[in-house]
Amino acid sequence: MADFLFVPGAGCGPWHWRLLEREMRVRGHAAVTADLPCDDPSAGLEDYADSAVAALSGLGPQSGRRPPVVVAHSFGGLTGPLVGRRVGIGMLVMLAAMVPAVGERGRDWWTATGYERYMEEAGGGGDPFFHDLSEEQAAEAARRWRPQSDTPAREPWPGGLPDAPVRALAFADDRFFPVGFLRGHVRERLGIGVQEVGGGHFGMLSRPAGLAACLEALAAEAG
Repeated sequence: MADFLFVPGAGCGPWHWRLLEREMRVRGHAAVTADLPCDDPSAGLEDYADSAVAALSGLGPQSGRRPPVVVAHSFGGLTGPLVGRRVGIGMLVMLAAMVPAVGERGRDWWTATGYERYMEEAGGGGDPFFHDLSEEQAAEAARRWRPQSDTPAREPWPGGLPDAPVRALAFADDRFFPVGFLRGHVRERLGIGVQEVGGGHFGMLSRPAGLAACLEALAAEAG
């Protein structure tokens, strides 16, 4: 069995991950979601990383069997790798995540990676986040969204990657970070391929069982 630490993206918190946490526990794993200080304008990237590490204490007495698998989602891609510089981890999973470059500011990522150009050429439209949720789920997910300070996006990313395996996942129906964009982005920044899993950008809400199965397999790979 494995331990999982989930690192949310911008404006999100434990509520958005509760279904996935439940799925992991049903499978016998320990899982916890970091509650990042996203609405605190004084909190920067190092504070986010500190909060994520502190969340590991919430795994409970059944944890500690192996170094945790850190799963970083979306803007959480700036925080997840920093966790691995503070504690030993078994694997870093970049889940539909921004992959930062050392010294790059999060606010510059959109242009530096070609994301803006890609999305302009791709067109699209509609809800980029919750389109595959029920109307009730989508409304509650939006209501649970918290204000996101731009402080961490204004700081140069201190880098770098942890001394652990790194894997990348993309949601097959993601309208915010489409699979086509992520494949090129991850290959350029990490030099690895991307595995697809079902769901939109918040697949942890729309397809928690499928995502849990994928993460379980990755944890087994980590050993």
